[in-house]
Amino acid sequence: MRGGRSPHSQSRCAIYRLVDGAVNSKRTGIRYLPFTAQELHELPLVISAPRFATYLQAMGNDREKALQLYQWNLEVSSALIVPLQICEVAIRNGVAEAIEQVHGPNWPWTNGFIRSLPRPRRHTDYNPATDLTRCASVLPTTGKIIAELKFAFWEKIFTAGQDQRMWNTHFRTFFPGAPTNRSVADCRAAAHSDLRSIRKLRNRIAHHEPIFTRDIADEYHRIHEMIAWRNAVAASWMDCRQSVLTLIQARP
Repeated sequence: MRGGRSPHSQSRCAIYRLVDGAVNSKRTGIRYLPFTAQELHELPLVISAPRFATYLQAMGNDREKALQLYQWNLEVSSALIVPLQICEVAIRNGVAEAIEQVHGPNWPWTNGFIRSLPRPRRHTDYNPATDLTRCASVLPTTGKIIAELKFAFWEKIFTAGQDQRMWNTHFRTFFPGAPTNRSVADCRAAAHSDLRSIRKLRNRIAHHEPIFTRDIADEYHRIHEMIAWRNAVAASWMDCRQSVLTLIQARP
């Protein structure tokens, strides 16, 4: 986690509120419907005992409070999909444009670019070259390949091996919002670190894992900053359409 973040929490936009139910949060106005006796019995069975135990432990073995936390985890996970989607689209398009600037529009089939991709340390780790060649073997256009490549592919482009080939010359062109008081190498390394954290959050949400122990405000600001590096207008637009910051205040 790096310092010097811009004050995203001071958004000029009104945050959309989810207001329904009966259990009220004084801080936000968000209210939660009380659980019925049947829900208190059946929902933990659907969730599964091992998974629900995580929430029970966090809420002192109070079944109803544990379900409230589970519901909040669902809601904040859902709310994070919007910033995550905008972030992925912004970053992958910025990286793709930088690659095209160096390797041309047919870069997915360019051996020089493929050979420049970092190789995994273990055979079980993600291999960007394998991912790219797989997509390029079955998809007809660069645009379709860009949409199909895994999030990790774009993360792996922010490695030191691409500095001389691409980033030293083109980083600020395609990520103009990056801090001007930091070197390109420092910005590129920070982007790589933050995208790794963002990908891990995205994967936990995709696999329906708990995220309530994480600093959600910090996660949101990290996503916001990566979008702002690409385009400040897009980051502000996202601020107007997210409900994450309000939900943080309503955590049971």
